[in-house]
Formats: sequence, C-alpha cells, structure tokens
Amino acid sequence: MKILRQICLALWACQLWIFADTVQADSVKLTVESYTVPAKDPGIELYVRNKRPADMQTFSAEKTLLYVHGATYPSETAFDLELGGFSWMDYIASRGYDVYLLDLRGYGRSTRPPEMDKPAKDNEAIVRTETAVSDIGAVVEHIMKRRGLKKLNLLGWSWGTTTMGSYAAQHPELVNKLVLYAPLWLRKEPLKLPPGPILAYRTVTKEAAKQRWLAGVPADKIPGLIPDGWFDAWVNATFDTDPWGAQQNPALLRAPNGVIYDVQNFWAAGKPLYDPANITAPTLIIHADWDQDTPAYMSQALFPLLTKAAYKRYVVIGEGTHSVIMEKNRMQLFKETQLFLDE
Repeated sequence: MKILRQICLALWACQLWIFADTVQADSVKLTVESYTVPAKDPGIELYVRNKRPADMQTFSAEKTLLYVHGATYPSETAFDLELGGFSWMDYIASRGYDVYLLDLRGYGRSTRPPEMDKPAKDNEAIVRTETAVSDIGAVVEHIMKRRGLKKLNLLGWSWGTTTMGSYAAQHPELVNKLVLYAPLWLRKEPLKLPPGPILAYRTVTKEAAKQRWLAGVPADKIPGLIPDGWFDAWVNATFDTDPWGAQQNPALLRAPNGVIYDVQNFWAAGKPLYDPANITAPTLIIHADWDQDTPAYMSQALFPLLTKAAYKRYVVIGEGTHSVIMEKNRMQLFKETQLFLDE
C-alpha cells in the first residue's frame, strides 16, 4: 500500500509539473513579428519569425535562439504550431528568450528558387547544404546586428543539425550553445532512390508524410502516439505553405532535393560535410528511440567526435519518433532542451 501511495504521488507530481509548464506558456504575453531577411545572393528573401516576452527590454547571447528545420518541412508548422495550447517556440520564449525561426530558401514562406516553377527533371538538385548554411549565416548576422550581440544559441532538427552543425564548425566564436535534435550523421546504407540523376526537387503527399512519421513504431503503440487532431493540424498547416501544391489533387508539398544529393554523395559515402571537432560551444544531442530517419547509431557516432565542445550531453527519449516534437512525449524534448539552455 505504501508503494502504491508513492507511485500515485509521483504521478500526481508529474501531472502538476506538466500543468505548471502549460500555464506558464499560456500566461506570459508574447510579442510576435514575422518578416523576411535578404539572403546573401540577390533575389532570395528568407522568412523569419520572432517571439519574445512583450516586456523584454534587454537581449543577450544566453537568451537568444535561432531554430531551423529539416529536409522536407518548414520551421513554423512544427516549431511554432500550437498543440495542446502552445508551441515549442512559445515554451522557450515564455521563459525569457528572444526566439527566432527560419525557413531556408525553397521552404515555407521563403522565396522558392525559379527551378521549383519548372519540371523537376529540368534541373539538378537545388539548395545544397552549403546554400542552406549561407542562408543561416544571413539570418544570424541579422539577429546579432538587430540585438547588438556577438553570439547566440542555435537549434536544428534533422537536416537542420547538419546545417547548424556546419555553421557552428565554421563560426565557433558566434555560437553560445548548440542543440542537435535528431542529428544526421554518416549512413550505413545508401538511400533508395529511382535510377538516374537526382532531380531539382521532390513532391510529398499527406499520406506519404504519415507513413514516414510512423515508420518503425510498434503497431500496438501507434494509436496513442500522436494526440487526437495533432497530425491533421500539422499536415494541413504544412501543405498550405506551398501555394502550388495546395491546388493539386491530392495536395502536394514541394521540397528541394539538395539534401538528398548531399546524403547520397556524402553522408552515405562516408564523407561528412563538417568536422565536429571544430565545434567549441556546449552541445546537446537529443533524439527519440523509434527514430527511423536518423537512427541512434548516428547520434552515438557523432557524440564522441565533439572533442572540443566546452561540454556535451546525450539524451534519448523513449517512445518517440523523428517527430517527437509533436507527439505525446514532446514535453521531454522541451524540458531537456530548456534545462540545457538555462543552465
């Protein structure tokens, strides 16, 4: 009976903890700004969103963060999608942070390169990693100039860990802390691609997006993994960011194939695109154990290579996929990341 009572108290405390976090995210008034920043080459505008406490008057490297997305979907529909009353962006901003998200060219509300208005077969793969790193650099410079900073925190998801990792390795003096959520590293096998050259971009359906999300999840765990309505909220918001794709039947989402080219020719060929030993910022690696897109062996291989990081941490979340950011255990991702940022 005593043990049962202790378990009940522990469960009650956990529920209260989550409730308290939800209340804080809801109760802090946030200022929101959305605008574009010019890329380093002409004709490209990069979509940026900023959230911060409305009464925030001073800004610091420790309390400034930039987020970037992965290979297929834009930033705002995951990082700033209100689920259960708040987004991850809300969660961080409500704790006294000046938070930014970025859509790379070809994604979300940023400029789509002209190649995306032509048949995909007409051009080679666009928006390679080096281009994405250049876009990140343009936005980092904008934020530092805007706030009078000399460095800031970076957070990347999936391919975003490659682009943020590359930037942090090239500019270690500009990075305060680095969070690599579901990091990509060397693959043990090549991608399964159709024969022929890699096209300029690819299209994704909503059904394919769901199949990819749930790949590797035990069948008996699928029903409770994504809270009711969350997948539909995400997939509809995401596909609505592509004006052309939203008019197709069924709806499609276009995504640049530069990342596919780089994965096949570098990450699956034993040739990393950056050297983790050049990263000096404190670094958090965090992923979920059902992640099929960036399996655990990638994080396990990357972690020991961060030889010059001021300190580093490796966290695994149980019962979560590559998209744990929008699943029942998302608070573990939020809390572990916040703990790392705050300390």
